[in-house]
Amino acid sequence: MTRRKLFLILAASTAFGALALSAARARDVPEVATGFVANVICSETFVSGLDPRQNLTETTDAMPGAGLITWAMDIEVDLDRRDVTVTLFGLGRSHAVYREGMGCTLDHGDTLGDTALQPEKPQAVLLPEIAGPELVPPQTPQLAAALDRAFAEPGQAPFRHTRAVVVMKDSRIVAERYAGGIGIDTPLLGFSMSKSAISALIGILVRQGRLTRDRPVPIAAWQDPNDPRHAITVDQLLRHTAGLALGSSLQASLASVLEPVNRMKYMESDMAAFAESAPLESAPGRVWNYHDGNYLILSHLVRNAAGGHAADVMRFAREELFGPLGMRNVVMQFDAAGTPEGSGAMMASARDWARLGQLYLNDGVAGGKRILPEGWVKYSVSPTPNAWVGYGAGFWTNLGDSFGAHFRVEHGWPRDAFFAKGTIGQYVIIVPSQRLVIVRLGRSPNMPPEADGVFDLVRDVVTVTSASPRLAGGN
Repeated sequence: MTRRKLFLILAASTAFGALALSAARARDVPEVATGFVANVICSETFVSGLDPRQNLTETTDAMPGAGLITWAMDIEVDLDRRDVTVTLFGLGRSHAVYREGMGCTLDHGDTLGDTALQPEKPQAVLLPEIAGPELVPPQTPQLAAALDRAFAEPGQAPFRHTRAVVVMKDSRIVAERYAGGIGIDTPLLGFSMSKSAISALIGILVRQGRLTRDRPVPIAAWQDPNDPRHAITVDQLLRHTAGLALGSSLQASLASVLEPVNRMKYMESDMAAFAESAPLESAPGRVWNYHDGNYLILSHLVRNAAGGHAADVMRFAREELFGPLGMRNVVMQFDAAGTPEGSGAMMASARDWARLGQLYLNDGVAGGKRILPEGWVKYSVSPTPNAWVGYGAGFWTNLGDSFGAHFRVEHGWPRDAFFAKGTIGQYVIIVPSQRLVIVRLGRSPNMPPEADGVFDLVRDVVTVTSASPRLAGGN
């Protein structure tokens, strides 16, 4: 294929958005696209142990229009070097490198920071154990039927590609199931569920008195009082109301590669510095705009508070959050500057995602010890004005009067449900009134909303666990 023909394919597939963009942003498309593929394939090959070709197919299926580019990519997975190189007819090349304990990092030709992490030190687990070492089959036939439905594939696209479901009732797993090649210890990409983990780490810093929710953030680039970004607070970053001009991160399609925030993620060595250099497009606190740059800046705050290096971040996260919850299969991936890619790259087993959900179900307490500040969970799920999807401060919420909250309640979700959500089908759903945590991981399109089967899953699980005497009092 000629270069001219490839340009025609790229132009046709993004014509509805590209007309309004500068030529410079259009030229980013090949490298952003190859960067996304290299990062996902590297992470889920060398951390999750998944088959790279099947993984690419399932991911492409879940992202409308992506196949118009990915079919033309050359993907080289080197099992000895543990890296992935993706090229697109010479127009874009991305190289992702696996580092032990740190997952994968896109190599932009700079010297990578920390090359490895120290082994995790054993520490006391405060959260009561949620299950034994073996897989927990559904405890009732009705739960088995609910999981059958969640894993069933429709006869035609869009496909679900469900990878894992875990159901917890009263702090114990009452059902779990995994796709082939995935088990109870397999770390899986949470995508934007990573934001909820970063929100928890920010909460811990607030509890320790090292950050304040409603005061300007300690970012060096914004310290000039005459800089309008000087007024941006931790709360505004958590709620996506900081006003930075970085585009949107709500889409998962070919068109989304045109957003500046994706240049940040797939073309920049220091993602937080790129986000912090963005000008304002609206006054802080006035407009809701969900994008990953807000959480890269929050991740930078975590890194600075922890000590400045990737190893410091992992030590802090293990000691203050992962260790006390018993989250043993977690990988926080980093950029080349040592900042955790906390907007969308944390990996954890389905059980570990459930443990994070249980912490929030327990109002931030594990084993009698307060991990999150008092009131942090209530704050996290309090609705953000004008967030039409129903968003709080690090979690999506059914509280409030948003379109998203009404839509989910109309489709059977309890009004008090709130959840961590990652693109193309990742969920940790917490239902306090039912003492439920439901985890669903997979590769499903974001649209239509029913494509991933989560509406059915939540309705089924709530109905079954409410009606069953065997489950009503725990397991």
